[in-house]
Amino acid sequence: MKKAKRKTGEKRSQIAAVPIRRAADGSMEILLVTSRTTRRWIVPKGWPIKGLKDHDAAAREAYEEAGVIGRIGHEPAGRYSYWKRMSDHFALCEVKLYLLTVEKQLGSFREQHQRDLHWFKLADAADIVDEPELSTAIRKLETLPALAA
Repeated sequence: MKKAKRKTGEKRSQIAAVPIRRAADGSMEILLVTSRTTRRWIVPKGWPIKGLKDHDAAAREAYEEAGVIGRIGHEPAGRYSYWKRMSDHFALCEVKLYLLTVEKQLGSFREQHQRDLHWFKLADAADIVDEPELSTAIRKLETLPALAA
């Protein structure tokens, strides 16, 4: 069965996990991974998965791309849009961000040889990502009551 052709300029939906933890000094840290093709720092993200709720699909992306397991929020903590590079064009995507409080980081995971990962302070992560709207979304995390120190 063929997929329906999308209209040019139509936004595509993606989901993402925002893996967070409390550092030894009490500050919040976020885990970023590199994208496989352009090697930009991003949050673990992907397409919605049929049969899974968006937050569960986001948790799966974090598990596959970063080897992290934890408690995932059921409501988006933010959103951002970006232009995804496809094989022959760019697609405008809107990404729903779900907070993932990391409880365990695995030593071995599916995409470990395809990506780099690093824990950053929120402000540093906001500075290092290329997508301006993702940077803004990360900066807004500092204001969430659930993350207040």
